[in-house]
Amino acid sequence: MMFWDGRWDGYGHSGWGWFAMSVSMLLFLALIVLVVLLLVRAFSRGGSAAFWERPAPPGAPGTVRASAEQILAERFARGEIDEEEYHRRLAALRGAPPGTAG
Repeated sequence: MMFWDGRWDGYGHSGWGWFAMSVSMLLFLALIVLVVLLLVRAFSRGGSAAFWERPAPPGAPGTVRASAEQILAERFARGEIDEEEYHRRLAALRGAPPGTAG
């Protein structure tokens, strides 16, 4: 006969059985959360855009390709290159002889 008052009679769970079930359920839920986090991280590695916001391919209608001068200006604004380097590369892009600012 099965008793519902928590006594061990061969069919129910003892105190250790409840403990083991609780721990295994927490581990199972932690595994599910870990898998979801890893999937989100794997799909969002392509930059700041999420995996559902894929960038348009180059040359697609409606896309604007940044010019080399714009990219150079952005690098200067971010502090990746100094003013001398910026002017030198800008002159090279514009076809000016080295040493003269365009």
